[in-house]
Amino acid sequence: MHQNHLIDLSDWPRQNWERIIDLALEIERDPSAFYGRMEGKILATLFYEPSTRTQNSFKSAMMRLGGQCLGFSNPQNSSVSKGETLADTIRIMNGYADIIAIRHPKEGAAKAAASYSRCPVINAGDGGHLHPTQTLTDLVTLTRETGRLDNLKVGICGDLKYGRTVHSLIKALTQFPNNEFILISTKELVIPAYIKVILNAAGCKYREVASLTEVIGELDVLYMTRIQQERFASEQEYLEQKHVYILDTEKMSLARPTMKVLHPLPRVDEITPEVDADPRAVYFKQAQYGVYTRMALILNLLEDDSFGASLFHGTPHSGEPCSNPNCITNVEPYLKKSYTETGDMLMCEYCEHKKLI
Repeated sequence: MHQNHLIDLSDWPRQNWERIIDLALEIERDPSAFYGRMEGKILATLFYEPSTRTQNSFKSAMMRLGGQCLGFSNPQNSSVSKGETLADTIRIMNGYADIIAIRHPKEGAAKAAASYSRCPVINAGDGGHLHPTQTLTDLVTLTRETGRLDNLKVGICGDLKYGRTVHSLIKALTQFPNNEFILISTKELVIPAYIKVILNAAGCKYREVASLTEVIGELDVLYMTRIQQERFASEQEYLEQKHVYILDTEKMSLARPTMKVLHPLPRVDEITPEVDADPRAVYFKQAQYGVYTRMALILNLLEDDSFGASLFHGTPHSGEPCSNPNCITNVEPYLKKSYTETGDMLMCEYCEHKKLI
């Protein structure tokens, strides 16, 4: 089975990230030089959740490389609506495509898909868990706009609980020296415990605060996020959080002249339109860098076998359900459960949720 997947950046050594970053910046200088490299290849985009940027960024990347695309953007327009399992969808797509990008509302779905695939699978977002191609885009953006990936004070503001882009970015930046994080959220949307474990294990300084205004002047980077309505159990819970953090020109006046503002997009009201004209706002550039990043990723996954990684490292536990109700194993029950032991805890290898042994 082909193992050149991207499920979690942590599966790869850092030099692989750096190769993607370097190639993305090379592509940025002359995208036309790479046209034709994927001629005759097909990308399948399987999007079980709505997407504008990520799905079209993948399609643009493949087409700019001379390849073609197929797939779906609404599972109700596919055999999923008839009850087809994730495993069967992947097996069928293996006969149609050379590489698959999948977005799914259930955590661990991309890893589950990869376990049934003969071609490379790219995680384009799995529930509130991870979004590694956005993180690669963020790393390219930071490299291009700040000139470094170390010695940064990074403020992350908004939905830190469900924000998969946040989780992936923090995990990545802990691998570079002397990065410090200021985590800005309400008490209802604080960072999950497993991310704090990663921060502590890496020896990264971080602190949790409720006020953006009080800390914006300290930051090298401000990473704003949308409050995600689709992750809340009720509309009322969403509305209570929606307008808490809004970046406007008044707050920007408190920031350093060199601070950069990133956002994975889409935005709702968390950044006012007036901020767009500020040269420190680089989120639209960030979206463009995403095309070059995904071009570099596709090239490496289909042309270089050294990007392989083992999917599972734990011990199968048949019949033991994951305690996370949003884990893919709880909606696709045929999947083999797999856990790693950390002290007195079992961690699900699909969604990274932990439970006591």
